[in-house]
Amino acid sequence: MSVATDTDIIAVPGLGQSPGIVGMLAALVVFATTLRSALRRQHPTFLAAPVTALTTALVHLMAVWFATLVSSGDLVIATVVAGGLVQGGPSLVLLLAAAIAAWGGIALRRTRAEHPRWPWERDEDE
Repeated sequence: MSVATDTDIIAVPGLGQSPGIVGMLAALVVFATTLRSALRRQHPTFLAAPVTALTTALVHLMAVWFATLVSSGDLVIATVVAGGLVQGGPSLVLLLAAAIAAWGGIALRRTRAEHPRWPWERDEDE
């Protein structure tokens, strides 16, 4: 997103990279946990994809807000940073990426896809 718009995602001087790192780590953990719980079912539903995506995006915002609050010590700055993520578009990009990835994971589980095999690895009876 920052490459396309030629702007910083979090443009607060002196804040550092910790809010972005904490936000992405939290989003990754929540995405994996939520999708894993959806994939444990015998026949997972595609309704888990938007739930996973929305949960991922919201946790990302909360983690960035909290990390900014800890780093800056200012409630207003933390709120402005979180609002900038929503208004500027990075949260939408994260939401869409999580939705596509969750849908793909559910589709792979529903089709019982296997690893690709070379022709000589297949059974002769097939």
